[in-house]
Amino acid sequence: MSAQTPHYDSDALPTETVDVVVIGGGAAGLNGALMLARSRRSVVVIDSGTPRNAPASAMHGFIVLDGTPPPEILKRGRRQVREYGGQIVFEEVATAEPAAPSTDGDLRFAITLADGRTLTARRVLVATGLRDVLPEVPGLARHWGRNVVHCPYCHGYEVRDEPIGILATGPASVHHAWLFRQLTDDLVYFTRGTELDTDTRARFAARNIRIIETDVKEVVNDDDGTLSGVRLTDYTFVERRVLAVATQMQARTEGLDGLKLPMEDLPHNMGRRFASAVAGTTEIPGVWVAGNATDLTAQVGASAAAGALAGSHINALLATADTDAALAAAQKTTG
Repeated sequence: MSAQTPHYDSDALPTETVDVVVIGGGAAGLNGALMLARSRRSVVVIDSGTPRNAPASAMHGFIVLDGTPPPEILKRGRRQVREYGGQIVFEEVATAEPAAPSTDGDLRFAITLADGRTLTARRVLVATGLRDVLPEVPGLARHWGRNVVHCPYCHGYEVRDEPIGILATGPASVHHAWLFRQLTDDLVYFTRGTELDTDTRARFAARNIRIIETDVKEVVNDDDGTLSGVRLTDYTFVERRVLAVATQMQARTEGLDGLKLPMEDLPHNMGRRFASAVAGTTEIPGVWVAGNATDLTAQVGASAAAGALAGSHINALLATADTDAALAAAQKTTG
């Protein structure tokens, strides 16, 4: 790279090969890009503009930034990446795949955007996040991120002391119950056809958690649209102001098939993620993964930290590759 920090117009893609393309503009992607840009790497972030926490009014559990609206965090992150010469492109990735190596044998990747534009990168950081798949209960999705929550650490304090219902989706929901019981004395567990063993039932009874085994028919709202409870299949109404559900979490893979990244299924049908190792490395040379795309339970702070670690690791290996190339060129000249 040149001695000057690269600066790119916000609309036009660079025609030269960039050091790193970051696919995903959330906490992991932006923090990875920040580390790279501060190391004077040319970096382009491709942001589809569909963050997982878009429905939430505030982000919690991250010191200093606790209570900040998610759009504000992303706005600050983009500004900081740009201040160090990084570029943010708002578009979706259509394809990403290995390309022919450079003349010195270094890796290359070809990225094509949904609008047809292309760019080439030496390395790729995948930080696409995940998609939460909700149970198919009529009326549930409209309250997602507000009165329908999944994370006691992200949203729990804000719904403390409310009548909360756990909509069971599998074994993980039992653990959900213990966590939300810490936040309210009025907790109902809707089994929804899942099994509870004798020991779990005894534990629920000890914590005054009510069990309802009649299936849930639909979510019911007040006249103003606020969640008021659920109606069971026998038409019984159970008043609840908050519903907690352990979603099935699916890493976002759109446009990434060409990278052939290995994936893993989590136990108990909890979800599917990109497999990764230390610092987000993968089995595909030159490709890293960070954030919810590989760590499905990571909150914003953990995702940002993972992005920073991956970014620094990418920079370290690029530094080695740069040195190898310089040495080979020097030896060729003197030889």
